[in-house]
Amino acid sequence: MNIRSLTRGDGVVIGAAVVLFIASFLDYSSYCPSGIDCSRVDNPNAWDSLGLLMSVFLAGVIAAALLIVSRAMPGRKVAGLDLGQFGVALTVFALWTAFWTILDISNAGAGLILGLLATMVLAAGAIAGPLVPFLKAPLLSPSAPAQGVQGGQPQFGAQPGQGYGYPGAQQQPYGAQPSQGYGYPGAPQQGQPAPADQAQAQAQQPSHGGAAPAGDFTPFWFAVPVARPLYGEDGSPNPIAELAPGTWYLAVEQRGQSLVAQTQDGRRGVLQDTTGIQRG
Repeated sequence: MNIRSLTRGDGVVIGAAVVLFIASFLDYSSYCPSGIDCSRVDNPNAWDSLGLLMSVFLAGVIAAALLIVSRAMPGRKVAGLDLGQFGVALTVFALWTAFWTILDISNAGAGLILGLLATMVLAAGAIAGPLVPFLKAPLLSPSAPAQGVQGGQPQFGAQPGQGYGYPGAQQQPYGAQPSQGYGYPGAPQQGQPAPADQAQAQAQQPSHGGAAPAGDFTPFWFAVPVARPLYGEDGSPNPIAELAPGTWYLAVEQRGQSLVAQTQDGRRGVLQDTTGIQRG
């Protein structure tokens, strides 16, 4: 999974899960009978109580793992629920169990108290993560693409010095033909036909998905503000990939308000939500 696709809400969930796992090794009860040296009393922790361990501590850790995995594999389901929805429900269950457990134990130890606080933060991060704009922001700020050209074509994330649509290049309006551009689709290069000949050849080729691209569309590089799913060109409702913030992708076609984008591994799909994208 691309770490740059994680949001601040995901960071809160991961941090709370780590604290919850540490709390499982601390005493969940501080009971000390009178007349006994309490320093020699070996109080139990969550690993001595299977029910408490599974219903609070490990349930919270598993819930956090499901939430993060749902970012890498959108659309996967468990018992009819999306992985993310199942993870949120599990965090609420862990918080509910921890709350009533600490009320039932008169001498709650550091492990149970810290576990309750961790499950509160975990459930809050899981629920508010997709809703609060601050938590929806990327966990790591997008970095500028590195310089680099490989195999006669610019790498994804590379920043060629010139050519329309590449990060750092001078912008030109739709339909304008760049005077030069290294590896740019449609730019004249040695041993290649002029743009007019290329346009005529492309007009004779069938377009992907059965829809012809707009005549004035020019491919360009772009980045998404938050992680967004990429759907298949055949109209399938299941995402085929996830576009991550901080990575440059190539828009090769426009279909209404959607864009046909190409990923780093060469897969093409439809980006339905184009709001707030950053053009290179």
